[in-house]
Amino acid sequence: MCPEIQPDQEIYFEALMFAYAWLELLVMDKHPSYPVLAPLLAKYPRSSGSLFQAYNDIVYVQEWKDVQVAELESCSRGAITGRKKGSDTTLHVVPCTLSEALSTQLLEDAFTLLGKPSEIYLAITSEDASIVYYKISAGIVKPSI
Repeated sequence: MCPEIQPDQEIYFEALMFAYAWLELLVMDKHPSYPVLAPLLAKYPRSSGSLFQAYNDIVYVQEWKDVQVAELESCSRGAITGRKKGSDTTLHVVPCTLSEALSTQLLEDAFTLLGKPSEIYLAITSEDASIVYYKISAGIVKPSI
């Protein structure tokens, strides 16, 4: 059985998470991708770690082309757009953490703010630096056979 979190513990937890997000920013500012991401990292510290991790995976590991970041203000986070190596299709990525609870409203807002693409990818990051991409389609889509 888990003990119930008391209100003062919840405030402490929130303060601790906020401090951790700012600590991440202090380390991130030495990375070559920081100048591109800095405005969104500072504006949305809670989602800064997942944006930083997904952006660096897309740029330096997957080597996408024409990579840009976009602000999703109503989602309180940044997004990434670009093209996979050897593709002409622009893809849209919304980073989040494994521990985050996402709403359907957040997904609807992301689709709208990204120009209503047929699909977006959630880049789900975890504390051990692993990342998984889930394709989310607009509406109901019949799976390919």
